[in-house]
Amino acid sequence: MLSGQLVRRLFSMASRVCLSRSSAGPGAVGPVEAVIRSKLEQALNPEVLELRNESGGHAVPPGSETHFRVAVVSSRFEGLSPLQRHRLVHAALAEELAGPVHALAIQARTPAQWRENPQLDVSPPCLGGSKKTRGIP
Repeated sequence: MLSGQLVRRLFSMASRVCLSRSSAGPGAVGPVEAVIRSKLEQALNPEVLELRNESGGHAVPPGSETHFRVAVVSSRFEGLSPLQRHRLVHAALAEELAGPVHALAIQARTPAQWRENPQLDVSPPCLGGSKKTRGIP
């Protein structure tokens, strides 16, 4: 018979949601995406972690890992402001944000907030290029 604590831990692990939509193709996970997932799991012990590689919707070469959207649901966010939550995510991913990752959209929620709205937001379409190429001063 399993102990109550072990059952709760197994249930928690089984209930974690890990979605990935990589620009390399359905189900493919690149090395940067794998590192992001690993670091966030280690730093925040999330109940839900949804990570989407949105690089394919931007003006980057196919297979790039430069633009991501993440939803992190963690009890570590209880009592923290949105800014403090984002700082925790940024601290966990400092190396990636200083290097290969150009953009990271963050949804950092408590478990109660996620139950109210369990959806990963959708990014607006990329307008492509810089302001110069779009004719904006």
